[in-house]
Amino acid sequence: MASPSISHLGSAGSALAFEDYSLYSNLSDDQLLQVAIERSLTETHHSAPTDYSATAPATTSPPQASQSQDNKPNPPSTDRYQRRVSSGQNPAAPQTSVTYSSPNPPTEKPPDMKTFDGTVSRFMTGSGKRMVAYYRPDGSLVHIAPEPEEEEEPLFRAIREGKATKVKALATCRGTNLMLPSKPGWLATHQAAWFGQDSCLRMLLSAQPGMVNKRTSRGETPIMVAVSRVQLGCVQVLLEHGADAEIPNNEKETPLYKACERNSAAIVATLLNHGVAVNTRCIQGWTALQEAVVQSNMEICEMLLKAGAKLNTRNMYGLTPLFTAAQNGQMASLRFLIKHGADINTQADDGATALYEAAKMGHEEVVELLLSQKADANKPGKTGMLPLHIAAQRGSDLIVSMLIPATSRARVRRTGISPLHLAAERNRDDVLEMLIEAGFDVNAQLSEERMRLYEDRRSTALYFSVINNNVEAVRMLLNAGANPNLDMFKPLMVASRMGCIQTVKLLVEHGADINAGIPTHPTTFPAVFMFSMKYLPLLKYLLDHGGHALPCFDCVYGNRAHPPIKTNRSNWDNDSDQILAEVPLRTGVQFCEMISAPSISRWAGPIIDVLLDYVGHVTLCSRLMEHLDSYSGWSGIKEKAGNFTSVYFHCTNSQHISRHLPVHQIIQSH
Repeated sequence: MASPSISHLGSAGSALAFEDYSLYSNLSDDQLLQVAIERSLTETHHSAPTDYSATAPATTSPPQASQSQDNKPNPPSTDRYQRRVSSGQNPAAPQTSVTYSSPNPPTEKPPDMKTFDGTVSRFMTGSGKRMVAYYRPDGSLVHIAPEPEEEEEPLFRAIREGKATKVKALATCRGTNLMLPSKPGWLATHQAAWFGQDSCLRMLLSAQPGMVNKRTSRGETPIMVAVSRVQLGCVQVLLEHGADAEIPNNEKETPLYKACERNSAAIVATLLNHGVAVNTRCIQGWTALQEAVVQSNMEICEMLLKAGAKLNTRNMYGLTPLFTAAQNGQMASLRFLIKHGADINTQADDGATALYEAAKMGHEEVVELLLSQKADANKPGKTGMLPLHIAAQRGSDLIVSMLIPATSRARVRRTGISPLHLAAERNRDDVLEMLIEAGFDVNAQLSEERMRLYEDRRSTALYFSVINNNVEAVRMLLNAGANPNLDMFKPLMVASRMGCIQTVKLLVEHGADINAGIPTHPTTFPAVFMFSMKYLPLLKYLLDHGGHALPCFDCVYGNRAHPPIKTNRSNWDNDSDQILAEVPLRTGVQFCEMISAPSISRWAGPIIDVLLDYVGHVTLCSRLMEHLDSYSGWSGIKEKAGNFTSVYFHCTNSQHISRHLPVHQIIQSH
């Protein structure tokens, strides 16, 4: 870049916003990005540097090397993040010459590690490039450059490149110690097995047979490495030289298990012909057959079964191969196992059956196959629920339709929860309709044990639909005969609190008790009024359809002074401002106390005004009078209480009409 600009810097530009841009005139975009990354870490480096000791990682792959000519992947080398250095441990790395114009720029060459006292930071770019940066104790950057590659030993390089003649020469050289690893446990035989150099491997084993079963830090023998890399030729060479094919790695996985995991039928056949044990378990209890089932390789499954693999062996979670096949939706494996007599009703340690797990995962074909083979749909899992429950909860229409005829209604009742509850809870309307049409009881209630799981002690599917504000589900349940008055906290109160007038109307039309109370929070007036006071049209609707207004004006104190109200936040109202009054009355909380709550008292006048339209002559208690006196615009409401009433009468055309008449006219009319 001849003359860099902000537009060329891209995202790095923001990190270098206050620098002299000529400082970076000779850097590439990639180098600029690295400098920007380092600048973002400056605050970290200003703090006291941390001393990280160099530790070798577990050997999962051979040591670092340049890309081979055959383009085989090369595993990463040992990486160290940061360490405090006071003596030379890293060789100097060549650095591209860069011209800087700002003061105290990074040097062109790495510092002399014999005299350098600072911090060395190693990191990797997003493209996988390894970088190293040197910092002074004050956090300023000394030098940054790509990390020099570690030098590869001649023998391991010759193996990687497949130079058999050179490998033979080095292996037979008097000064060569073939038992000396290049990394923790990584011998030349592991290197040959990794890169599939079977001719080199043959020469190495001829020179030093004792390497045949040596293990890496992960417990991998050369044959395990060869199997992991699907190097069939190397596997055969190792077996010819006496390799023990039963030695597991640190995860207790045998070469046979690994061959099944790698889906290599040829290696599985080779190992089985060599007579390896077929039912050995890994650290989690999985067998080779279970892994082959997961891979859905019927050729391998057939070979394992002929070699004596057990069909119903369980892993540490109690899962058999058939359960695993059902869980993963492996139809071919499932048919194979059923054909050979696997237990179709096998249960895991938590009680779940293969059918339950298939329904949970939504595997429709698996459910159909299991049911066709007489799988028991009435075995509950550890939660007590049946496959139908989990299918309804998941919303699997087809699976629900298959499970309905196979499920016992008596067993459903015994679980203490209906699939209707779960369908309503998750808004699975199609499933809900299907269950209703199948005749499931829309008034089924949760068992006491399951009811206690909910703070509001809900018990019906209708309650779930109301609290979800699912009008269509509410309509379906009510039309099917759902009783809106079964729950302790009535669905009508929930709908009123949510302000859902459609749901309120549906509930009232189907017989919801407007004047019901709450057993745990008794009131002297209809409890639903508490949740509709802020929405006067809703309050009027409830009063028009049978809500009792008169109890709102019954007060045991009358014109006398009311005692102070001790308030307590309600534990059943989601409104954070809603306060329930606690008073020592046998009959419960009075209307005048409820309306005194801070969140309601500001609307006391209009609320009282609406209620007075539905009662005759009433006496307002001293507390209600206080509310009406608190605002001059409400003074006329007091006169309404003493002189007017609202009456309802039934006309010949069956219409209800509300009229405001003086008290003496009402008396004369009667």
